[in-house]
Amino acid sequence: MRAPRGLSTGEQAAWAHLASSVKPLPGKKRPEAPAVTKATAPVPSKPAPLAKLPKPAPKPRPPAIRTPPAPPPAPGLDSHWDRRMKAGRLEPDLTLDLHGHTLDTAYDRVMTALDQARMMQARVVLVVAGRERPVDPADRMAKRGAIRAKLLDWLAASRHADAISAVRRAHIRHGGEGALYLILKRR
Repeated sequence: MRAPRGLSTGEQAAWAHLASSVKPLPGKKRPEAPAVTKATAPVPSKPAPLAKLPKPAPKPRPPAIRTPPAPPPAPGLDSHWDRRMKAGRLEPDLTLDLHGHTLDTAYDRVMTALDQARMMQARVVLVVAGRERPVDPADRMAKRGAIRAKLLDWLAASRHADAISAVRRAHIRHGGEGALYLILKRR
């Protein structure tokens, strides 16, 4: 087993500096500086201050990126409409029942009804399409609930998409989950 090598001059200075900064616990005394060995130089009585590293140069700030202001919120319904729908006080101007239709005839019926509603300047169209059913990936849209599953896609891709302000679930007295209110924009 080798004897400990002792501390170098730099290590002794670092230890002395550390030891002088420590406040001993109550009832304990400050640790003594390590003994000077033949291989090491004597510890100076006052530790030399550590050389301060120069502060790194500040990193240049990237130019401020100005983000354009957020667009105004999309026009939708105000709280007046929501209160009327929740209370069941909304009266549809046109009602469209899609029970008994196939996908093709239901699509044609919806588009024709929206043409008619826009000509009448109607604001609320009630579409009764039945309850939404979970869709099986292998389903060819021939099962129950197929019209309801496709209805929102039809509306979003139709020529009437820009005329529809909102689509909401109908009040229970108008069909609840089996029906939708289509709120049309004013002309």
